[in-house]
Amino acid sequence: MNRKAFTVAEANLLLPKMEAVLSDIGHRIDRIQCTAERLQVLDVIWGTAILVEDNPDYQEAQNFRARITMLMGEIETIVDREIRARGICFPSGGLEYGLIDFPTIWQGRWVYLCWRQGEPSIVGWHETDEGFAGRHELTFEQIRMMGQEFNPLGDPDLPWAS
Repeated sequence: MNRKAFTVAEANLLLPKMEAVLSDIGHRIDRIQCTAERLQVLDVIWGTAILVEDNPDYQEAQNFRARITMLMGEIETIVDREIRARGICFPSGGLEYGLIDFPTIWQGRWVYLCWRQGEPSIVGWHETDEGFAGRHELTFEQIRMMGQEFNPLGDPDLPWAS
């Protein structure tokens, strides 16, 4: 399977869309948290009795659980359709910290252009086995060359190898 190697310019063009996508996900997370708090109140009031069908708040609790499940499914669909389907990576902690990684090539190896929600442009990158903590500031040469390199190692996973 070929992967897309993003240039810095290509990644920057997608940032407004990614900003909107993460905002949309954030709204759903807020709704999950609000619903979970309401469910927690019922759990505190009733304990395990909330699981008994003749409990007066049973249906409301079930509705809260269904809403949380639905919202989580919507988030998963959004991530798959709007992020992963574009060849963009959603790292661990991406939801919590608003992080997105754009795969690219630098000096014959895969690395990630690293973007954090709210940043106006791509300003950093990191190795594929490092996270945000290993982020390096982009140099002018990297901005110009990342994602545009020739395949010196003959890597069949590079987009221009086939």
